[in-house]
Amino acid sequence: MSDATASIEMTAARPATRWIQLGLGLICMMAISSPQYVWTLFTKPLGSALGVPPAALQVTFSLLIVLQTFFSPFQGYLVDRFGPRRLIALGGVLTGLSWVFAAQATSLTMLYLTYGLIGGIGTGIVYVGVVGQMVGWFPDRRGFAAGVVAAGYGMGAIVTTFPIANTLASAGYQTTLLEFGLIFGVVGFLAALGLKPPPAMSGEEPDGAYTPTSTMLKTPIFWLMFVMMSLMSTSGLMVTSQMASFGADFGITQAVVFGMAALPLALTVDRFTNGLTRPFFGWLSDQIGRENTMCLAFALEGIAMTLWLITRGDPLLFVLLSGLVFFGWGEIFSLFPSTLTDTFGSRNATRNYGCLYIAQGIGAIFGGPLASLLHAATASWVSVFAVAIAADLLTAVLAVVALKPLRAAYMRAA
Repeated sequence: MSDATASIEMTAARPATRWIQLGLGLICMMAISSPQYVWTLFTKPLGSALGVPPAALQVTFSLLIVLQTFFSPFQGYLVDRFGPRRLIALGGVLTGLSWVFAAQATSLTMLYLTYGLIGGIGTGIVYVGVVGQMVGWFPDRRGFAAGVVAAGYGMGAIVTTFPIANTLASAGYQTTLLEFGLIFGVVGFLAALGLKPPPAMSGEEPDGAYTPTSTMLKTPIFWLMFVMMSLMSTSGLMVTSQMASFGADFGITQAVVFGMAALPLALTVDRFTNGLTRPFFGWLSDQIGRENTMCLAFALEGIAMTLWLITRGDPLLFVLLSGLVFFGWGEIFSLFPSTLTDTFGSRNATRNYGCLYIAQGIGAIFGGPLASLLHAATASWVSVFAVAIAADLLTAVLAVVALKPLRAAYMRAA
């Protein structure tokens, strides 16, 4: 059978199946979103119960993110080696168990090992594995597919935030961690059981699309994308981690907008826009090209952050522009994996994206503690915003001036 004939048969067999795969991947991502996005609800009760200061407690969150990202190449290799069903199911179970075990933690070390270590490894397997599978199932809509499942991670906690908050208030943090940990583990495990590897894409991708990971790591394109994703992660995670701090300095903490406290309202708006941007810009990139969309989205965040800084004393604009900032940032989780797979192929997509996803961990370091140090050194948020805005605008320019011609030349050679 020729490659073209095989491709036609696989394409005909794929439409219904791949949408089911997308739905299952979305559920898996929603099941692992809460450890990151509702962590802030547990900090006060955990700190009081364990008798530890906030800074020491926050190391748990840092461990979660660092382990989720820095181990992603190895996790991607395991998914490619043993298949998505086994590994992503294991990741879902580990994520649930991290909460179940954390409910029994009686020391800070135990919390680090459970919520941080086990949770980071579990969520990392699921995140990298699901994104890698979806870009393989949707070669014609990679940006959209990656955006949908990434939106599940970005917005999934909206479903659980209020139930978790209510259970915390009525039953305490131990019961909450235990009950919801069991729910997350079971849901993630069951959804993963339905996952299948994408069909081989021979005849639909160029010969050069099956680039081994070791070869990819030697190309200028990969390292340019790594730098670009690190820059964008830095600016977005600076806002994510520092928003309460600079909101207080801007006088927003006590402000009210539409009868609601401005800061929590802004955080709620951010979750929606941070999720919506991923499938939207992913879809747009399928229509007008990856680099053109990157330039548009990254410049949007830079402009929004500039306006945000200029109008920082206005509570209404603070809320609205915060949503626009996140709308210009969250799409990196659909644009970068789809661009990477377009360039280097779907055969090693999970492993390859695992290497690129480390950039998120770099951004967490620069956007978190180093941004705090810059603020302390300059006694001003203006300097911090200036660096973030410059990173956004520089990355927007790099997308069309450097990445676009490099990728075009590589694809012609392939």
